[in-house]
Amino acid sequence: MDPLGSLIGSFLLVFMAEFGDKSQLVCMTLATRYRPLPVVLGAVVAFASLNVLAVFVGSMASAWLPRSVVLCLVALLFLWFGLQSFKVEEGDEDDSPAMSGKSVFLSALLMLFFAELGDKTQLAVIGLASTEPAVPVWLGATLALLATSVIGVIAGRALMRYISVVWLHRASGVLFIIFALYAGSEAFVLLL
Repeated sequence: MDPLGSLIGSFLLVFMAEFGDKSQLVCMTLATRYRPLPVVLGAVVAFASLNVLAVFVGSMASAWLPRSVVLCLVALLFLWFGLQSFKVEEGDEDDSPAMSGKSVFLSALLMLFFAELGDKTQLAVIGLASTEPAVPVWLGATLALLATSVIGVIAGRALMRYISVVWLHRASGVLFIIFALYAGSEAFVLLL
């Protein structure tokens, strides 16, 4: 495939695989509580870094960390964010975030990095990069993840117009805890 075809192919594959997936939901829930720019920037850095790993390291990326360790880290991060989401009270409905932009950026970056490490889209990028030019595959995959993240952030911010921030945070807390339980149960199965 030519470079443009590789870029478009990787974009479409990753976009379709990630639309509605946990990374988009993470961006959506973070955007309901924090300013969108640090969330999007954290997502972009996380995804660009992950795609660099996938493209340049290839199949070796999954051998660096055991899947059970990654899942345990994801479970702990999601659990922590889930519990933090329940700390919002009535009157906290202004746009001032509980964390600084730097903290939101780092939180989004780490959460998405570990959540997506070894995920199906990273494995797809590894597969594509093994047969297609690396730079177009990286660019297409990163743009797709950026697009799904921005859509998630916009959807999350739009929800704030119709739903109380307190209830939205509680719902996102429940969502994070469900993700934590799911990741923890996968890690538990792998450790058995």
